[in-house]
Amino acid sequence: MQIGICGKSNTGKTTFFSAATLVDAEISNRIFTTIKPNQGVGYVTAPCPCKGLGIKCEPVNSKCVDGVRHIPLRLIDIAGLVPGAHEGRGLGNRFLSDIMETNALIHVVDISGGTDSEGNPVEPGSNDPLDDVRFLPEEINHWILGILSKNWKQLMTKSTTGGEKLEDLLHNQLSGLGIGLEDIREVLGKANIGDGTNQSVMMKFVDSVRRKAKPMLIAANKADVPGAEKNVHRIQKEMGSAIPCCAEAELALRRAVEAGLIKYSPGSNDFEITGDIKGKQLEGLNFIKDKVLRKFGSTGIQQTLNYAAFNLLDMIVVYPVENETRYSSGKGRVLPDAYLVPRGTTARELAGRIHTEFLDKFVAAIDARKKQKIAADHELQDGDIVKIMLKK
Repeated sequence: MQIGICGKSNTGKTTFFSAATLVDAEISNRIFTTIKPNQGVGYVTAPCPCKGLGIKCEPVNSKCVDGVRHIPLRLIDIAGLVPGAHEGRGLGNRFLSDIMETNALIHVVDISGGTDSEGNPVEPGSNDPLDDVRFLPEEINHWILGILSKNWKQLMTKSTTGGEKLEDLLHNQLSGLGIGLEDIREVLGKANIGDGTNQSVMMKFVDSVRRKAKPMLIAANKADVPGAEKNVHRIQKEMGSAIPCCAEAELALRRAVEAGLIKYSPGSNDFEITGDIKGKQLEGLNFIKDKVLRKFGSTGIQQTLNYAAFNLLDMIVVYPVENETRYSSGKGRVLPDAYLVPRGTTARELAGRIHTEFLDKFVAAIDARKKQKIAADHELQDGDIVKIMLKK
């Protein structure tokens, strides 16, 4: 699973990425600082079963911090987009291609209104962040529509006279963008696109497909800037979901943890000073505590990642084991792995995710908590601990 961090230049997009991954990506206020996408590993968090079971876990593919499991996922910091990107402005086609390789998008917006439409720094409040919120999905929609328009007549001919299904033809055109057949089929079932010549109708179709294939969340960054909070409420009212963020604060806190100066867990509303901190450094940390953590409840970075995985993509966490009594692997490690899987994943599908060869060898599974056998088509629930039974 890969989540894209995207938006205009100078919105704090790369700072968000660096705070989430601690990858030393170049950060500046120059447009197009990021040309090639930066890639790194971030984490989503979920309650680890260890506390409820009263056992000590020994994670392998993830980590457990005070009973909270940190599960890795791939993040990609996509270079800044400008209006007209779908027409090639600002290397737009290349950047849009990077966007389409993701499963979901976090759109980082300068909620303070301190970045103009081209990504240049301006006086906070002089730009309307609502315009920025709208521009990115519009650019993606126009780009997808442009791809379809090039071959639309041929597609309609094949569909009406060649006996091929329109959904299959559309999928062939859009599969390279990471748009699945099921997404296209579902949207077509609800929309009548006619002969495809009505641009307004086609744009609605493309918009619906994009929403299904590339769900997007607004990260309202720079929320600590004076006057920005009112814009957060405006965006939340308009869009339904937007998380106030302060990427600079999160990055500062994580750097302080690395230096042994504080104890802090991502997503927390507080931190504990453990090192010798004085002067401006102490002032900066106190500012973060008062103006970010106490005001918003967190820096918003961890909450954004969690929302993207668990709400946008509707993922759950399951824990495969080999010994259902001790909740351990074959090597004796307790609760070694945590897997992010789509809600509705079956026991057999989990086996295939662990190893493709397990699909043919699958017999059944055991719910380790209940010590009950479950069928191949049993849909797993969030937090399940599962033993996969295979043919010998």
